[in-house]
Amino acid sequence: MSRASQVQLLELKEWLNRETASLVGPLKAKASNMLKEIEERVDDTIEGSQKILENSQNEMNKSNPKTHRFARNANKFAQSLIDTLGAVSVSDNVQYEAVQALCEQLEKTCANVDQLRRSAYPYISPYFIFDRRRLDVFVKRLFDITKEFRDFLTEKYADIKAIDDVSLQVDKLVQVLNEAKQNEESLRNAEEKMQTLENEIAETKSKLLQVQTRAELGELVKLDQRIEELRAQVKHNLRYLQKPFHKLQSLARYSEVAVPPHELSKMDEYLADPLTALAIEDNGCSTLRSILRKLDSAIDQGKVKLKSRRLRKAQDQINAVLNNDSLGHLQKNAQETLAYRKQLLSSETVNTLQDELSGLQKRLKTLQKQYEFEASRIKALKSDQTKLQEKTEHLKKELEESASELSRKSVQIVLSS
Repeated sequence: MSRASQVQLLELKEWLNRETASLVGPLKAKASNMLKEIEERVDDTIEGSQKILENSQNEMNKSNPKTHRFARNANKFAQSLIDTLGAVSVSDNVQYEAVQALCEQLEKTCANVDQLRRSAYPYISPYFIFDRRRLDVFVKRLFDITKEFRDFLTEKYADIKAIDDVSLQVDKLVQVLNEAKQNEESLRNAEEKMQTLENEIAETKSKLLQVQTRAELGELVKLDQRIEELRAQVKHNLRYLQKPFHKLQSLARYSEVAVPPHELSKMDEYLADPLTALAIEDNGCSTLRSILRKLDSAIDQGKVKLKSRRLRKAQDQINAVLNNDSLGHLQKNAQETLAYRKQLLSSETVNTLQDELSGLQKRLKTLQKQYEFEASRIKALKSDQTKLQEKTEHLKKELEESASELSRKSVQIVLSS
């Protein structure tokens, strides 16, 4: 088995031209000669049409009633024929696409010429018989060369098309290789950026941990946890009074129960944030006690209506606050804890640490979003790279087969220089 000829991709066109020179040269010479002959046949047919045009115009100028109508028909026919043939453009371009386009144009022109003759001759006869016979000779020669040209393109010139196709295949493969190279560069840059982001995220997390473990912030975190615990306890102790408070506010709006504005406002505070509302009350919770006495009175009068179970639980909580001071200890703890938190927050060190913590958290969030974007981009680029590699292999295989068939040699294309 003969060894395959290794050919660089960018040198394939020139190599193939050398290998097929003995085949291509005669074919292109034949095509060039046929183009000249076609041009002559078109010119001859136009000349024959012009002869009819001139003779028919002379006959029309005689104003002979017997021949005028026939001469006019002949004149119109000749002019249409000249216009149709004049649209044919014959160049010396012997590339397959060019000669194929010319052949198609010629075939359409011949069909039009034939249609014009069939339509016009019955209305010209029996006059201009010699001019018509001369024209028919030229038309037949044009038809014959057109058929011969088509046969030549179909049977022999197809090799030229195959060579032209190889040239297009080379250009296409070069384009795909360039796309793959650009994609690989983009992938490498994205992976480098992703590694940089990983390092920055790790560094930011480390800084966050350092700030979060500072004693000042640790104390603040503990306080916030304690505050949440107290908030839950206060809410639990007042949980059955929320709906009665809403009903009491509604009764106050319709003047069915007299409740001062500051007590209505205080009820809003207890509904929104019971812990803060309790902490800012005076010791003994005089405002809350006043509200609860009004609520208890409205319940006794039947103005605040609740289901029996909820009503009983609401009355139990009212009694616990008014008679057992159930919120006294909670109020003291809330006031002390919130005051201590306020004191910590006023510290310059804590403020600085909180600002630093907030900045680091924002930066971490931004970095993580960028990381997710790059990860998604890398996934897409890897998918594109796989597709481009598959496309490259497919085009390379097709190109090797085409080049081997044309050169009658086993060809192996080398992609790298």
